[in-house]
Amino acid sequence: MKRPNILLITTDQQHWNTIGAFNPELRTPSLDRLVAEGTTFSRAYCPNPTCTPTRASIITGKYPSQHGAWTLGTKLPESETTIGQLLADGGYRSGLIGKAHFQPLHSTAEYRSVESYPTLQDLDFWRKFHGLYYGFDHVEMLRNHVNEAHVGQHYALWLEEQGATDWRRYFSPPTGTMDKPDGFRWDIPEELHYNTWLAERASSFIADSVRDDQPFFCWASFPDPHPPYLVPEPWASMYHPDDLTIPEPVPGEHDRNPPHFGLTQQDDPDFADWHESGFAVHGLRSHRLGDDERRRLVAAYYGMVSFTDAYIGAILDELDRRGVADNTIVVFSTDHGHFFGQHGLQHKGPFMYEDMVRVPMLVRYPGKVPAGRVSPAIQSLVDLAPTFLDLAGFDTPATMTGVNQSDTWLGRRDAVRDHAICEHHHEPTRVNLRTYISERYKLTVYYRQTYGELFDLEADPGELHNLWDDPDHADLKSRLLLEYAWAELGKEPMWMPRIASA
Repeated sequence: MKRPNILLITTDQQHWNTIGAFNPELRTPSLDRLVAEGTTFSRAYCPNPTCTPTRASIITGKYPSQHGAWTLGTKLPESETTIGQLLADGGYRSGLIGKAHFQPLHSTAEYRSVESYPTLQDLDFWRKFHGLYYGFDHVEMLRNHVNEAHVGQHYALWLEEQGATDWRRYFSPPTGTMDKPDGFRWDIPEELHYNTWLAERASSFIADSVRDDQPFFCWASFPDPHPPYLVPEPWASMYHPDDLTIPEPVPGEHDRNPPHFGLTQQDDPDFADWHESGFAVHGLRSHRLGDDERRRLVAAYYGMVSFTDAYIGAILDELDRRGVADNTIVVFSTDHGHFFGQHGLQHKGPFMYEDMVRVPMLVRYPGKVPAGRVSPAIQSLVDLAPTFLDLAGFDTPATMTGVNQSDTWLGRRDAVRDHAICEHHHEPTRVNLRTYISERYKLTVYYRQTYGELFDLEADPGELHNLWDDPDHADLKSRLLLEYAWAELGKEPMWMPRIASA
């Protein structure tokens, strides 16, 4: 039997409710197609609400506390076993096209990073380097979000190949010369945008694999809709700010929450004591914005979603052109969620609301994964690697602590998980928290703190009423704390088999 191809498509920081099939304010025909042709998992969660830890979990099948890349600015050890390596060892051609973010922007003698300066922008290096990289046979990478100064790697090489010798004008210093952008509109031509590059290169990888009659694992990793909010026309004008539903905070909703929630609603909050390591912590700042800016940034964010969707469609079309769509498992998701006004919050941070930790997840495998189905089965992105291995016909290493979801994807079981765990460890002690999510409840505990969060997701889906200190729910909190302890024990890797009694 011919092994299935695997196409993993991810975006960066996409809110779970930004698919047109479920949100009529958005237009996402490519994702809507996957909804119609596959199964939507409505309760999928990231293992960490920041980029590096979750991306490392996707390829290792391990939680951030286990694989080592526990926060932004850390490096995933290159000794870790990855899905790209295991599939390549089994005869697959494995490729990563787009954003990697397994290594930090700065190097030390002990922890070298090829994703850091100056290597990041050493085009001679990238001209020669296409892998191996974390087990992937072939990589073509970029690091920046929209006009950030981090542009370089294979994307910058491609820009020059297109004859765009003045490409630096579209990016911020020190790499480029771009002036302050015109609002939320980026003046880069669509044909030079990294979405175009990414779809072209992923399609080329697929075409080469089919030509060589080799099964492929392709991770197409889009950088949008991660802020800054910049998008070229016509996407910049696709959504009018006044036509959109803009989330609003509910007065008093943070009164029973941990202190950092309320501080975000001040104009000039003091978070000095929270930055123990001296590095910034995402989200620990003021989140207050004017109404006009909030509306405009949502319109730009939606435009970025629709723009990315168009080039997701280009990759799906390549599967059809090559005649391999029926034998290709397609999974779409993102690395973590996003706030654009929910609970008065913006972007991301240590706030484990559904908006932040829940992610969109679509799975298509024609004739095997039920089409047009919406499943509430709990999923975690840490489960992707073991599930891919099983569907490809390989054993899962005991070091992987994710759960094999094949039975839920194929519709043979309603669920194989009864909980998800999300970790957020951004500082040694103060910003160190864990969230346990069951079928009905969500519990968040903080290291060495007596405060916490407890939400009833069935009775309070908007997560407005923190029950942590509610005496009527004291027994429930005790039971959930015990369930969380069990869940933590259950995710220990059992990599060494027991072979004797003593």
